[in-house]
Amino acid sequence: MAVISTFAQDIVDLAEPLTLEAARTLVCQAALADTEVGTVGLEIEAHLVDLAAVHEAVAWHRVEQIRDVISAVVRRSAVTLEPGCQLELSGRPEPDIVTAVAGLRHDWQGVRLALADHGLGAAFAGADPLRPSRRVNPRPRYQAMEQHFASTGRAAAGAVMMNSTAALQVNLQAGPKSAWRARVHRAHQLGPTLVAIAACSPWLHGRPTGLQSARQATWAQLDQRACGPVPGCDPAPKARMTMTESDPAAAWAHFAMSAPVIVVRDADGSEAEPVRASVSFGQWAADRVRLFGRRPTAADLDMHLTTLFPPVRLRGFLELRYMDVTAPRWWPAIAAVAATLMDDSDAADLAMEATERAAGRWAEAARDGLHDDVLADSARRCLAITASRVPAELAPAVADLADLVESRQSPADLLARRIRHVGPLAALEELAHA
Repeated sequence: MAVISTFAQDIVDLAEPLTLEAARTLVCQAALADTEVGTVGLEIEAHLVDLAAVHEAVAWHRVEQIRDVISAVVRRSAVTLEPGCQLELSGRPEPDIVTAVAGLRHDWQGVRLALADHGLGAAFAGADPLRPSRRVNPRPRYQAMEQHFASTGRAAAGAVMMNSTAALQVNLQAGPKSAWRARVHRAHQLGPTLVAIAACSPWLHGRPTGLQSARQATWAQLDQRACGPVPGCDPAPKARMTMTESDPAAAWAHFAMSAPVIVVRDADGSEAEPVRASVSFGQWAADRVRLFGRRPTAADLDMHLTTLFPPVRLRGFLELRYMDVTAPRWWPAIAAVAATLMDDSDAADLAMEATERAAGRWAEAARDGLHDDVLADSARRCLAITASRVPAELAPAVADLADLVESRQSPADLLARRIRHVGPLAALEELAHA
């Protein structure tokens, strides 16, 4: 999806110091855009694998050699290399889920063929099941993030998140202003059920984790002020609802001000400097603390928003960030389930009823997935709803996924079974060749 929330120069001087009130206002104004529902954007990450040395991280010089090759075969997607050299394709906004799936599927097919010509593969799984969590990309921003996590006591979880995880992200319009609260609430309520359906990260570092989604569990080990569900947006009893909680844009602004600052650009904007203590943006903007001897600017705020990683992120549109990436057999159906239950009004109403008991069960979804009775029931009902409403082009994929869910299995169960049979090295090689 196009980034709607970047602060334009004609609105605010990016270099002028911000007050706390001004920062809150900017975030609130950029949180959601008054739009029609329907446009869909998809993003998929996969783990790069050297097919001649599967157990080792891909060397950065080899990645640099293929960047132009990848760009040449991609028609509709932006290409990003993550810290551990996960390759991400971000599809452009499309008018519907069918077109979004077709475009991203086409680009990934081209990329995988190009990678194979250079002795590389791409493994679709929520977490790398074998290799250590080691940063390969030398980008200063990633180095600074790594240093922040180490300085604040979250080095291990930060390393796994940055270097060993891969996601399917579904981007949807915020919708008309009158529906914002309902849509943001729905995106959160669907979360645990979709985490359980998409779970595909049962192994990490060559060992079983005892989890269905080690990726989702890793986010829970990071600072929840930046990586947890946004308070006031995640389902909560109505009796406890406050004014902020009734306004998702205001809740998002409060979340952004409460979240710790991770990275700050230096004076000339050329390098990223790590913040080695826990300092919220609100503290910085209120001039209670000065980072690197100065107050924050709108440019700093823009950077800060890119380091917030809640399950649902508000960027003018809605980023659903909580699903593991899965094999190409499954991810189109999972994307279709998310888009249909969010954007089809009839399906959305039914989904809210189906997922009511599962709301807030993030920890259970990561740990137990569809082995949890509540989540299994919610998932079966959501697949049945989707099957009756999904476009015909994606109906066979959804039916296939529904059969898997009916057996109370997710892609994590299939991957774990395969790893137990052939070992994590052979399984990662198979994923990379698939």
